Amino acid sequence: MQIMTANRLLGGGVVYLGENQEWTDHFAAAKAVEDNDGAEALLAEAEKAEANQLIVGPYLIKVERSDTGLQPLSVKEGIRAKGPTVEYGHGSKANSLGQAKE
Repeated sequence: MQIMTANRLLGGGVVYLGENQEWTDHFAAAKAVEDNDGAEALLAEAEKAEANQLIVGPYLIKVERSDTGLQPLSVKEGIRAKGPTVEYGHGSKANSLGQAKE
């Protein structure tokens, strides 16, 4: 099973391709596919979004479905899904929308 991830061109936040071909910052809302045809469809949507300068660096990641929903299979993607591990800017921790928390 795979999902598509990338970074927003504006702000750089991690995003996932959702069910309605919209990019979301919520890992749980990602559209998961189980076959090569589904993966090709995700890649085609990502290429359009990259050409329209909405995202950069799209790629497929492997996931599994558990009782709690989708789970990334790699440590790297688990970290990306949880958000920044360091503070950005002037002492403000950034959330996954690229906005500062006070």
